[in-house]
Amino acid sequence: MAKKRKQRTYFKSLFTIILLLAIAVGGVYVWRKLNRKPAPTHFVALPDGFNTYGIDVSHHQQKIDWDTVLESSDSLISFVYCKATEGIDHIDSQWERNRKILLEKEIAHGAYHFFLPKKSAKAQAVHFLSQYKVNVNDLPPVLDAEIEGNSNQQLVSQMRIWLEYVEKKTGRRPVIYTSYNMYKEVLKASFKGYKFWVANYNTIESRFQDDEIIHWQYSDNGKIAGIKGPVDLNFSKTEF
Repeated sequence: MAKKRKQRTYFKSLFTIILLLAIAVGGVYVWRKLNRKPAPTHFVALPDGFNTYGIDVSHHQQKIDWDTVLESSDSLISFVYCKATEGIDHIDSQWERNRKILLEKEIAHGAYHFFLPKKSAKAQAVHFLSQYKVNVNDLPPVLDAEIEGNSNQQLVSQMRIWLEYVEKKTGRRPVIYTSYNMYKEVLKASFKGYKFWVANYNTIESRFQDDEIIHWQYSDNGKIAGIKGPVDLNFSKTEF
């Protein structure tokens, strides 16, 4: 009987410990949820050192009503970046339309390529330039480097091929778009002399006082009349 009582006591204690751990873990999860600040859905005050607002778009925003966008937000939106290509053969379905309208309306804009580091970098550069024809008033082309390579060395090597090829053909040094962590841990030290566009939905402004960062994507959940669904919102140090 004593042995059975000891077993019951042991299992009761074990159950209590497991229950307390579960409550603690659940509490931490709930606390993080309640204290997590969602990305802003509108244009917020410009941080120190930043001068203008912009958006970036792709097929995810579907067919944009640019007249409504500019009528409702033209006092704030100073520039637009549009996705042109991805990988070695994909063309964004809204690229040509967005490009045509923005040229007609004389809105400062540029094109970006979504980079796949495990595909041929030169083939991707050639593909991008087959769709993007440089205009004298264009913003610098952008390499969107969100995906990791087989290694950091491989990623950097492939990116460099694309960047140098596009710069040689266009006469413009491309800007590199990436996450804040990727910038800080991998790319900053590898691409001296390049400017960066960094995505980070955090309000720590001191991170972006770095001279190499010229654009800050501060939200991926913007709401703008004329655009279906969420859109990325950006600050820029550039005065357009």
